[in-house]
Amino acid sequence: MMYNTCGKLDFRERHGKYMETISRKFLQTAHFPEDVAVGPLEEMPVKVMQFGEGNFLRAFVDWLINEINRKDLFCGSVVVVQPLEKGMVDMLNAQDDIYTLYLRGVENGKVTVSKNIVTAIKDAINPYTQWDRYLEYAKGEQLRFIISNTTEAGIEFKEEPYTKGVCQNTYPAKLTALLYERYQAFHGDKDKGLVIIPCELIDRNGDHLKDAVMKYAQLWNLGEEFVEWIQTACAFMNTLVDRIVPGFPRDEFDALTKEQGYLDNLIVTAEIFHFWVIEGDKKYAEEIPFHKAGLNVLWTDNMEPYRTRKVRILNGAHTMTVLAAYLCGLDTVGECMKDADIRPFMEKGIFEQIIPTFKLAEEEKQMFAKAVLERFENPFIKHMLLSISLNSVSKYKVRVLPSVEGYIQRFGTIPSNTVFALAALIAFYRGTKTEDGKYMGAREGNTYEICDMPEVLTFFENAWKKYDQDHNVQELVEAVLKNQDFWEQDLTKIPGLSAKVCEYLENILTKGMREAVKQLF
Repeated sequence: MMYNTCGKLDFRERHGKYMETISRKFLQTAHFPEDVAVGPLEEMPVKVMQFGEGNFLRAFVDWLINEINRKDLFCGSVVVVQPLEKGMVDMLNAQDDIYTLYLRGVENGKVTVSKNIVTAIKDAINPYTQWDRYLEYAKGEQLRFIISNTTEAGIEFKEEPYTKGVCQNTYPAKLTALLYERYQAFHGDKDKGLVIIPCELIDRNGDHLKDAVMKYAQLWNLGEEFVEWIQTACAFMNTLVDRIVPGFPRDEFDALTKEQGYLDNLIVTAEIFHFWVIEGDKKYAEEIPFHKAGLNVLWTDNMEPYRTRKVRILNGAHTMTVLAAYLCGLDTVGECMKDADIRPFMEKGIFEQIIPTFKLAEEEKQMFAKAVLERFENPFIKHMLLSISLNSVSKYKVRVLPSVEGYIQRFGTIPSNTVFALAALIAFYRGTKTEDGKYMGAREGNTYEICDMPEVLTFFENAWKKYDQDHNVQELVEAVLKNQDFWEQDLTKIPGLSAKVCEYLENILTKGMREAVKQLF
């Protein structure tokens, strides 16, 4: 029996009908409409080793490589390395590492769907059972790039011995072993160094990865010449990636399979928008020329403005809006974009109170903000507000508070919407502990779970208990704003901030969230 990625019996088993599985042989005789982007089928040398076989890399990096291969700009393939002992490489190899990607969303105001057959991957290996084969790829003449997404926890240093012929545990340890094999195979030739581009969602990911690799090289006593080769022949990039990838379309699998006319157990779905910022020498862009295919990949010597843009506008818009929106009775980001009160609240916050607070070309900020709103409208993505509400205190500190401070510094007044969001946060965190330890809030007679660090929940539980005794809004607000464990500063020292949060919270408590939002206009 065959199973798809969700562990369900595949289409043939459920329906008792024979359907050919997508493969290289199948594609050689299949006929697709002109609007289906089919990757090339000819053999290409392995130029990229990719750690990670999950949905994001297949819908982002492998699709990008597929595009430059389709336009004869790269002519290179990918070998995928499974970073954990259990994974999906067998499923990939079962269909010749080929899969279908649907890109769906709103573009220039119109709902758009594109279908892509990705053929960029040549091989997929499990280093835990194929360590020698893994090291053979280290000796590839044309291997040039290492790309990874091993989750935020994947880039770590944990002491472990170097045992020849045995797979290492952490990703940086596996990478160090690979680099050492390559260094030995080419006798330290600096022209055989690699360009290493991590996609893990941690700040300065390339710096952290290089630091871990250097620690393993020292721990394993691999020699100063090898360390010097890493330093001078290999380049570690810091990156920022941006694309929402819902992944395997569990609820649509049967319908898409019927529509396709072939079986693909690795269908992946993603939004249309994509953006990849790579901080490093722009000369490498010529070797993997995404820009020549019109793809949204930017090489820069400073990625911080783009990180700030994403955190302040996209993430900031979420954090500024979702708690108020949820207490207005909404459940998804899509509903927010259709709401007569919440959408204007979000737009005013973005364009009037966030965009003016950081430096970047105005046109770039405006274009990104408009793209963000289209992404929020995507009917194919059901983004739950409660999911976004996780750890809202730390999110407000990182995503919204800098915009509040920047606005006050520039204009000398308190910004309404980004500060109202702080009052909405306090209201959202009003809850009580249940017998099983959950901290539950209430909305329109129903309960919802408030998820944050235990110490954050305990603080709000006690603060709201105190309010229920004396009904002193100012005391409640000042307790929150003075909590330096939350903000690493005393926010009551910002002139006018405490009074404005008190005003907004009073409105929320006496008039309800929706009426309080309306009063902002």
